[in-house]
Amino acid sequence: MELRYGINPQQLVASAVPVESGRRPVRVLNGSPSYVNLLDALNGWQLVREAGRVLGRPAAASFKHVSPAGAAVAGPVDEVTAEAYGVDRARVGTLTSAYLRARDADPKSSYGDFAAVSQPVDAELAEVLTRVVCDGVIAPGYAPGTVATLGRKKSGRFLVMEADETFTPPGQEAREVFGLQITQQRDDVPLSPALLDDVVCGALDAPATEDLLLGLAVLRHTQSNSVCYVRGGATLGIGAGQQSRVDCTRLAGAKTDTWWLRRHPAVRALAFRPGVRRQDRINWRIRFVEDDLTPDERARLSGVLSVPAPDLTDEQRTEWLAELTGVAFASDGALPFRDNVDHAHRHGVGFIAEPGGSIRSADVEEACREHGITLARTGLRLFHH
Repeated sequence: MELRYGINPQQLVASAVPVESGRRPVRVLNGSPSYVNLLDALNGWQLVREAGRVLGRPAAASFKHVSPAGAAVAGPVDEVTAEAYGVDRARVGTLTSAYLRARDADPKSSYGDFAAVSQPVDAELAEVLTRVVCDGVIAPGYAPGTVATLGRKKSGRFLVMEADETFTPPGQEAREVFGLQITQQRDDVPLSPALLDDVVCGALDAPATEDLLLGLAVLRHTQSNSVCYVRGGATLGIGAGQQSRVDCTRLAGAKTDTWWLRRHPAVRALAFRPGVRRQDRINWRIRFVEDDLTPDERARLSGVLSVPAPDLTDEQRTEWLAELTGVAFASDGALPFRDNVDHAHRHGVGFIAEPGGSIRSADVEEACREHGITLARTGLRLFHH
């Protein structure tokens, strides 16, 4: 498979060669992938395939720069998501609901994403993908006519890839870095509810178990260090690729707060002038929530609103954030200090899954007991690099 270019355009020569002769995990139906497109597609497909299998529902992910901006399984689409993407929430199909819930986790980051879904793309999802800024999609199949519909996007350059559901990768994987080939056994430990049997404090109910399993599937395909917050079968915030785990926790927590604050009546009351684009409305609501607008941004926001922005005071923010509860939190590595628990508690977390085994695991457990958080130790590290 010849690629358009490598990680950067100046890396002109790039290709992908099957490890086993004649076995390709994916094929290109439209467009021409770059190196990063292919990484996003392969990581995204593995994530949704695993999440779909372990949870028994259609799964979707919105990938950017080889990590998911959001991931979800099929479920109810709330009014905020439906309004943002111009759909009738009462009529949304299951596969489309999974993708919209995944994209709405961090819609600013999902701008120009690579979509991955665990089931064949239907006409409804194809139509949604034509209306959002998205660079490509990978799926195990496509309903008749959907490839042609998607192929007209981006002047014919929209990337459509089909995954082979029957493909099993080799037991060993390798990569070359600076003249060395590094080989390791593939991480193929299956995810299942049994991973959450070691509950050291509190109790897990069925919804929390599902959310933690989705979180583990997400982390397995997210650049480490990583953590994620999950609620109702959808990620609310993912912190990826940070050197300090507590920075992951704080970054993902801030994204979770933004997701929840976007549902505040004052934010929903922002009245945009006709002609303001969908993504611009989304971005302005996020910037309004983040509450650190520059003078230039304040002037431009006023220019796109038909009436002045309503007040959203610190007291209102605090009261609204206190209503977010029942959030699940998963970590790809052991929590090294209790500060991760203290910060997670501030974002409505009631359930935590982490490998355990840190020299300060007793401190982590104590913090969970203090905050009334259920703690499950998986014994499974899920680093991904």
